[in-house]
Amino acid sequence: MQVNRDTQLCISVSARPSEHGNRFHNYLYEKLGLNFIYKAHRVEDIDGAIAGVRALSIRGCSVSMPHKQRVLELVDEVDESAAVIGAVNTVVNTDGHLKAYNTDVLAVSQLLTERAVDPTLPVLLRGSGGMASAVAGAFYRAGFKAVTILARNERAGRALASSYGWDWVPHEDQLSDASLATAHPAVLVNVTPLGMEGADESETLAFPLSFIDSARVIVDAVALPVATPLVRAARERSQQIIHGGDIIALQAAEQFKLYTGVELSPQLVQEAEEYASIH
Repeated sequence: MQVNRDTQLCISVSARPSEHGNRFHNYLYEKLGLNFIYKAHRVEDIDGAIAGVRALSIRGCSVSMPHKQRVLELVDEVDESAAVIGAVNTVVNTDGHLKAYNTDVLAVSQLLTERAVDPTLPVLLRGSGGMASAVAGAFYRAGFKAVTILARNERAGRALASSYGWDWVPHEDQLSDASLATAHPAVLVNVTPLGMEGADESETLAFPLSFIDSARVIVDAVALPVATPLVRAARERSQQIIHGGDIIALQAAEQFKLYTGVELSPQLVQEAEEYASIH
């Protein structure tokens, strides 16, 4: 593709930028013949970066930690997907009007709907960080009410749970003290580094085997690798799975649609994600 004065620029801003967005978006721009280009940037001055998005007519901006909360104060409009958790991961610039979204929330919400996960099922969600907030927001939007947050960080765990009227426990042994209907929930959700490549606990199961044995649905937000110990255990038991690869690909596809107006087929999403993950 030849860059010219009509080429629309999309960027990502992060303290630790990766190559995933560059590969995913630019692969599809070339594949579909779109006059766009995507570039990741390491950014400390987020106020200046968002001012630049507006001033330079940058079409889209992906936002990563530690900037997701600050951006809320720098845009003109906040979509419900970002407002529900108080964090942004996508900004779209339409003729100088900046609107913030959270496509992690949109992606997980869509996956729960597409996979027909029953919102009456009891859920145990492990984690209390930024991504856990996005996943929790998606479950809330999808109508799940019997949810318990499992998190060692009491302040963050309690805050996340109380924002939706859910329960919090610091350890799975205390589930019987929560209002959750069963000590072995039907939906297990891992949004921690447990099982992540390179982490100290890369081979650690996020939940006890007794919990996994009785679960019906497993959700693991870890994307590297997709086949975490939790996902492998779920596959051995033929359980329904939503894994980190599903989430990262669909959130990128949601960003792509917001930037370009083009809705990608599942086949193109898979193709782009495979390219982004391999190269």
